Amino acid sequence: MKAVHQRCCGLDVHKKTVVACVLSGKGRETRTFGTMTRDLLELAVWLEKERVSHVAMESTGVYWKPVFNILEGRRFQLLVVNARYVKAVPGRKTDVKDAEWLAELLRHGLLRPSFVPDRPQRELRELVRYRRTLIQEKARLITRIQKLLEGANIKLGDVASNVMGLSGRAMLKELASGNRDAAAMAELAMSNLRTKRAELEQALTGSVGPHQEFLLHSQIRMVEQIETELEAIDEEVEKRMLPFAAAVDLIDAIPGIGRHGAEQILAETGTDMTRFASPEHFASWARVCPGNNESGGKRHNTSTGLGNPWLRSALIEAALGAVRAGRAHPNFFAARYRRLAGRRGTRKAAMAVAHSILIAIYHMLRDGAHFEDLGATHWDEHHRESVARRSVHRLQQLGYRVTIEEVA
Repeated sequence: MKAVHQRCCGLDVHKKTVVACVLSGKGRETRTFGTMTRDLLELAVWLEKERVSHVAMESTGVYWKPVFNILEGRRFQLLVVNARYVKAVPGRKTDVKDAEWLAELLRHGLLRPSFVPDRPQRELRELVRYRRTLIQEKARLITRIQKLLEGANIKLGDVASNVMGLSGRAMLKELASGNRDAAAMAELAMSNLRTKRAELEQALTGSVGPHQEFLLHSQIRMVEQIETELEAIDEEVEKRMLPFAAAVDLIDAIPGIGRHGAEQILAETGTDMTRFASPEHFASWARVCPGNNESGGKRHNTSTGLGNPWLRSALIEAALGAVRAGRAHPNFFAARYRRLAGRRGTRKAAMAVAHSILIAIYHMLRDGAHFEDLGATHWDEHHRESVARRSVHRLQQLGYRVTIEEVA
């Protein structure tokens, strides 16, 4: 097989060691380095001395990141590859053989690099992902508070839709401080909740023990600490998103996507769509498209595969948001969800809507186009005959004789 790269290196990266195998016209040479910054700098100097042009490493957990940070910006072309695509023949696996195998594959151009964004976008990713993690942790804490209230015979969640809203939080703080006057706590209700003061008085009558007061006070304090951290992170993300302000405004116009959702999507995908060959390639990279599993002319069920969980969760969240928005303002995504959910199930329907949203984002970022909703009747208008045929067939199954005539 013809060699594509004459001087290349394969790195087998671990927590404490990096095994490097350099292939050149003189043969191969293998060395082992530590993962401290000084050791990685020695690795970089050695690769430069050997005039290496391409370096490949597996994306093993987070251990590739220190190596990538040191080698980035030098004259090598760095490739981070998916470990599942470069597994050698099993049975003879050592660190040295893994590095040699990576170098051999790289030399013959058989490695497909993963998408690694530039440093500013990687930093933005970490901030946005951390914000999402804190939001999820806050949701878990609120769930724990609701479980604690149920154990104390407090049914606040049956009356108030949000137990940690302004009214609910004020009542919970009174409970944590030892107040047992349900009528007085019900008077803390605000806005529309004031009309339910009688129900609140019944819901706030329970048996809160001393340990439950302690736990409730602790959990409320943790929720407020997370909210303080989220405010600080929002400010930092907003500053770093200034170069992408136009793209955020474009994506924010899509039904179901809020500003946080737009920031999450852009932090994962970036704004440069030229790195993806087509919308289909973009959807395949994000793993929001059907998988392929065909053998003997038969297509078997398969999952979409493992992709970017942060991007996929943001897209699914946007899809479900578009469906909810479609109740008041019918849109193309909500109509697509309803059409598919009945025969394919709600999960596959949500994934299909997420796919449609991602394709729209691709064209908007590539062309700078503004979002235009196709409308809830778009699919029916373009498939009139098939819709009529299925409707007639359905009525005939119910025992009706049907004759249809097109109205001018």
